[in-house]
Amino acid sequence: MARAKHPKIPLPPRDGLGASRVRHDGPEPISAFDFILHLVATQRHRHPDDDEAAVLRRFDEGLVVLIDATPVQPSTPIPAGTDLFFYRRPAPEPSVPYDIETVYEDANIMVVNKPPFLATMPRAAHITETATVRLRRATGNEELTPAHRLDRMTSGLLLLTKRRDIRGAYQELFARREVHKRYEAVAAHTGVTSPVTWRSHIEKRPGEIASREVASAEPNSETVLRSVLRLAPTEEQRLQRIHGVSHPLSRYLLEPVTGKTHQLRVHMCSAGVPILGDPVYPTVHASDDGDFTIPLRLTSTGLDFIDPLSGSPRTFAADPWL
Repeated sequence: MARAKHPKIPLPPRDGLGASRVRHDGPEPISAFDFILHLVATQRHRHPDDDEAAVLRRFDEGLVVLIDATPVQPSTPIPAGTDLFFYRRPAPEPSVPYDIETVYEDANIMVVNKPPFLATMPRAAHITETATVRLRRATGNEELTPAHRLDRMTSGLLLLTKRRDIRGAYQELFARREVHKRYEAVAAHTGVTSPVTWRSHIEKRPGEIASREVASAEPNSETVLRSVLRLAPTEEQRLQRIHGVSHPLSRYLLEPVTGKTHQLRVHMCSAGVPILGDPVYPTVHASDDGDFTIPLRLTSTGLDFIDPLSGSPRTFAADPWL
């Protein structure tokens, strides 16, 4: 039972969440009820109340449909190769105790300051505690969609489009690398000099938490370290207490040219200055989604681009996460 690629969804987002598209791969036909019940029962992060009765309610409410939006009945036989659409019910999640700050908003876009620990889009165990779902629920706009992504642990500027018809124009800006991005990271003060450009081949394998650098392959990632500035004593002492370190700290201004997964974290670690609070680099630590006291000190602090609709320059800025 595999998801089809490039899905067309006949059910609109509801309560901030999109519908799932699932395909019966056979080999024999199966009743729609048995098919959906199996998917729900084997869902890794499933709500404990999502039982047989809850599955039947989906059918009663017409919320299990074919690609043309035709509702199906529980007894309807589903041949191999048929796609069905329905809403999953995610498991309860620990609430991330930080707010999303709106930096800018107009008729087309919203720019927010995303806190750490909040994923950009629903994925794996993080479904409702994501920037997308929170903002859709807060605004009532089910078309609100990020034009790019930030790691769950990374804080800072996130641009979202407010209408489906303009979504592609802004997403293409990021895909074509026409957005100048600035990040600030805090790490040990070790004498790393700037400016310097880091290039390497980064890959992330399915099922693995950390990305890795492949020395034998052609570079596919590029980061410019623009400057390194020692923290003021008061700020340095505060962060030393929070993170339980005693070594001196600096703020690193980073400008990614490419956007590989965990690129800035990988490049900083390879340079001998892993970012303060990083639970993956250089060592993968056990996940504790209930502890929100030790954030990753990496913030998206600047976005500059030419607006694809108006042709005007846009500049957005945010302070590093406190």
